[in-house]
Amino acid sequence: MAQIKSTVPSSVTFGQAAAPIAFLLGIIGYGLVARPLFLDQPGFPLELVFVMAGAFAVAHLRYLGYSWLDIQQSVVSRLAKAMPAIFILFAIGLLIASWMVSGTIPMLVYYGIAIIRPEVLYPLAFLVPVVFSTLTGTSWGSAGTIGVVIMGVGVASGANPGILAGAIIGGAYFGDKLSPLSDTTNLAALGAGVELYDHIRSMLWTTVPSAVIALTLYAILGLMNPPQATVSTADAEAFSAALDEMFNFSFLLLLPPALVLWGSLKRYPTIPVLIGSVILASLLAIVLQPFTLADILFSVRDGFNAEMATWMPSVPEGVRTLVDRGGLYSMREAIFTAFLVFFFIGAIDLIDAMPIVVNRVFRFAKTRSATILSALGATAVTNAMTSNQYATSFIVGDAFRRRFDELGISRRVLSRSLEDTGTMLESLVPWHATALFMVATLGVPVADYWYWQFLSLANFIVAPVLAITGIGCFYNSKSDA
Repeated sequence: MAQIKSTVPSSVTFGQAAAPIAFLLGIIGYGLVARPLFLDQPGFPLELVFVMAGAFAVAHLRYLGYSWLDIQQSVVSRLAKAMPAIFILFAIGLLIASWMVSGTIPMLVYYGIAIIRPEVLYPLAFLVPVVFSTLTGTSWGSAGTIGVVIMGVGVASGANPGILAGAIIGGAYFGDKLSPLSDTTNLAALGAGVELYDHIRSMLWTTVPSAVIALTLYAILGLMNPPQATVSTADAEAFSAALDEMFNFSFLLLLPPALVLWGSLKRYPTIPVLIGSVILASLLAIVLQPFTLADILFSVRDGFNAEMATWMPSVPEGVRTLVDRGGLYSMREAIFTAFLVFFFIGAIDLIDAMPIVVNRVFRFAKTRSATILSALGATAVTNAMTSNQYATSFIVGDAFRRRFDELGISRRVLSRSLEDTGTMLESLVPWHATALFMVATLGVPVADYWYWQFLSLANFIVAPVLAITGIGCFYNSKSDA
C-alpha cells in the first residue's frame, strides 16, 4: 500500500496552509452569514459549502504536488478517527426510535406532565441533564435521551422550544465538560499534558460560576413567563390521555434508560451499551405494546409514526410532534454533513494546515493574559473550523504548551481553555457536528436556541475575565510540564 507523503510543517508556507482555510471562511461568510442576514437571499446549503471547500482543498493540494492517493489516505485516516462519533449518531437514532415505540419516552413525558410544575420547567430542563451528563459523561446521550423527554414535557406544557433546547443543551454540556467519563474532558487533559483531575478542578473556576448564572436566568424566566401561559389544562389532559391510549405503561420501561446509565457509570464502551438498550427497548415493545413486529422494525429503521396506533380515531398534533421521531435514517443529514466536514479536514491535515495557521496567527501573544486569551481564541476558531474537539485539543494544545511553560502559566489553564471555548462552542456553530446532532435530536434550529444557551454564553464571559484578572490561573503554582 502506498504511504502518505511525509510532510514537515516548515516545508509548507503560511500562505499555502492558510489558502483552503481562507476559502472555507469566505464561503461561510458569504453563503451562511451575508446572504441570509444582509442580502435577503437564501443561505447556501451547508453540505455544498463543504463540498466546495473540499474540492478547493483537493485542487490546492494537487497544485502543491500531492497525489490523489496521498490526499485520499489522509481523508480516510481522518474519517477513521471520526467513525466512533458517527457510529454514536447512528446509535442515537436507533435509541430514540426504540425508546419511543417501547413507550419509555412517552411514559416519562406522561408522568413528567403530572408532577413537574410549569414555573420550574426551565430550571429543571437545565438541572436534570446536568446530573445525567455528569454521571454518564455524554452530552449527546443526555440530550438524545432525557433531553427528548424534557422536550416532550415542554411541548405538552406550551414551553418555549428555544429556551428548553438551550437549557437542555447547556445542562448536557456541563457534565460533558466536568465528568471524568467524558471523552472531550480526557482528551483536553491529554492535549495539554495534565492530570485528568487537575484539569477538572481547573474547570470548576469557569464552569461552576457559569452554571450558577445560567440556572438563575432559567429560574427567572420560569417565574416571569411560565410555560402554562400558552396551553390550557384541558389541552394538557388531552395530551396525556392520548399518550395513555397509545401506549401501555409499566415500570419495566425504565430498564432501557437504566441500562444506559449503568453502562456509563461502569465505563463500558458507549456503542455496545446503546445498542443493548435498543435491543432491550425493542423486546419490551414486543411484550408490552400493541404494535406489530413490523411496526417495531419500521420504527427502528425509519422512526416511530403515530399512524401505527390504528385503534385511535385521531391523534392530537402535539402528540404527533413528540412521538414521530427517531430511526436509523433520522440522522442521515447530520451524518452526511459530518462526512463532508471530515473530508475537508482530512485533506488539509496532509499539510498540517491548522497547526501552521494557529501558530502564526497567535505568535504576537507575549504576556500571560494575552497568551491565555489567545489560546481561548485559537480554540474557538479551530473548533469552529474543524468541527472536531478531538483535533482541537491536540492542535491548540501542541501550539501553546511551550508558550504556557515559558511564561509560567499552569497547563491546567491551557487544558481548561481548550474546553471553555471549544467544548462550549460546539452547540452554537450551525455547521458543527454537535449542532447538527442537537437540531436533529431536539427539533429546534440553532437560530432559535443559541441565545438561550446561557451556560456557554456565560462561560464565554467568565473565562476571559479570569484570564485578564489572573484569578484561578495558578500563577504561583508549580508548572505542570
